[in-house]
Amino acid sequence: MELLAEHRVLTTGQITAVEFSSVRRAQDRMRQLRGLGVVFSFRDSYATGGTSESRFALGYVGARMMAARRAVTPPTAKEHTQRLERLALWPKLAHHLGVNDFFCRLAAYSNPARPALAASPDAGALTQWWSERRCADFFWTHQGVKGEARIRPDGYGCWESGGRVVRFFLEYDTGTESLRVVARKISGYGGFPSDRFGVLLFSFHSARRETAFRAGLGKMLGGYDAGVVIATTARDLPAQEYPAGPVWALWSAREPCPARERLRLADLPERGPRVRHHTPDLPYGRAAFAPNDPAVFRLLSTDAA
Repeated sequence: MELLAEHRVLTTGQITAVEFSSVRRAQDRMRQLRGLGVVFSFRDSYATGGTSESRFALGYVGARMMAARRAVTPPTAKEHTQRLERLALWPKLAHHLGVNDFFCRLAAYSNPARPALAASPDAGALTQWWSERRCADFFWTHQGVKGEARIRPDGYGCWESGGRVVRFFLEYDTGTESLRVVARKISGYGGFPSDRFGVLLFSFHSARRETAFRAGLGKMLGGYDAGVVIATTARDLPAQEYPAGPVWALWSAREPCPARERLRLADLPERGPRVRHHTPDLPYGRAAFAPNDPAVFRLLSTDAA
C-alpha cells in the first residue's frame, strides 16, 4: 500500500519482484486486497487481441487508510474514482510503468523470498527510491537553488553494494522523443549542481538508439565536459533484466561512441551525500535525505565550493 501510494501504479510482475516469491502468491494476495477494496486493478486491451498483465493502484478503502496513516484529509469517493479513471487513460502510463519496473528490478535484490538474487555477484540494496513527483518537489521547486537551472528526472535512487554508495538520476527513454530533445536535458543537469547529488543514467529501449545518442551528445557538446557523470544502457542487451549488473557504459567527451566497457551499477563513480541509514517514512528510504537538512541545502547552492 505504501508503494502504491508513492508510485501510483505497479504491475503484477513488479509487485512479485519486490514482495513475493512467485507470481501465483502475488496474484492470490492482490485478489484478496481487491475484494476488500484496498486496491483497484485494470488491464489494457490490445488491438491485436489479448490484454496486458494487471496493473494495480490504491482502491478507495486503501486511499482512506493511507490518508489516515499520513494524517491528511482523505479524498471523496468521487474524487478517487476520477483519479483512477485518469490513471487508466494516462498517456504517460507506459513510461511511468517502465520507470517503476527499473526500480523494482533493483528492489528485488532485497526481497528475502529471492535468495538467488541476494547471492549474485551484483547484489546490493536499493536504499532510496524517489518518484518523479517527489523529485520534482525537491529538485525542481526547491528554493535553495540559485539561478534558473531546474531538473526533473524520472526517478532518483541510491544503490549500495560492497561499501560503495552510488546515487543516481534516471532518465528512462521510450523512443517517443527525438534524440535532440533527449540530449537537451543535459544542459539542465549541467547547469544544476547535479554532480553533487549523483550520476546521470540514461536507459534506452535499444542499443541502436543508445549508440545514436552517445554520438549525438558528443557533437552537441563539441568535446566539452557535460558537467555531470553520464552512463548509458540499452534494454535489449542480454543482461538488461538485471540493471545492477554490468550493463552501464560511461560516456566521455573524448570517446563518446561506441560504448566499449560495461560496468556494474555499483562500479559507477560515487556521487552525492552520504546519509546515515534511518527508519524510513517511505519504502526504500533508508538513505533518503531531508530537504531541510542544512548540509543538503548547501549542496543545492550553485555557489557551493
